[in-house]
Amino acid sequence: MGWCAFRDEAGRFPNRARASSPALAFAPIQRIGGQNGWYFASFLWQIRGFFDLLVGGVGLRRGRRDPHTLVAGDALDFWRVESIEPGRRLNLVAEMKVPGRAWLQFEVEPSGDGSVIRQTAIFDPAGLSGLLYWYALYPIHYCIFKGCSTRLQPLRGASHPQSRARYKANLRKSILAKQYEATS
Repeated sequence: MGWCAFRDEAGRFPNRARASSPALAFAPIQRIGGQNGWYFASFLWQIRGFFDLLVGGVGLRRGRRDPHTLVAGDALDFWRVESIEPGRRLNLVAEMKVPGRAWLQFEVEPSGDGSVIRQTAIFDPAGLSGLLYWYALYPIHYCIFKGCSTRLQPLRGASHPQSRARYKANLRKSILAKQYEATS
């Protein structure tokens, strides 16, 4: 049997009324996970982390090194940063226990006067158990990744007031932290 992988592109989001640069659109992607959460259905991510612990995996207990920035090699909950191109792309490889290999990719591309965010889940199943895992959890993964992609939209400067306020508060904290580091 040859190599096969399944791709699920959770969504492309075109420009909104308030267009944002790729760097601004990428900012909430770079802060995903850890204390910031996964922007959608955090309780499901926690349940997944709990089950991962039960089968000997790392679970969600690792969090992340820094709440605002990522570098290649960073642990990010039960993912690891495989590569990052700030303002453009984040590739995560799963370190959770799964019957196969899994990746989660976020890409930001300039589009007109704004940007487009694409989130892609990739799974390379290991045998029949991997195929069963993929198809059994596909509806849940679809909802979670679609919800996460949808929630990234307001965080990059669109119109959802609660998310926008949280984004501004986190941005303020980030700026203050960098100013503090610069004066120390």
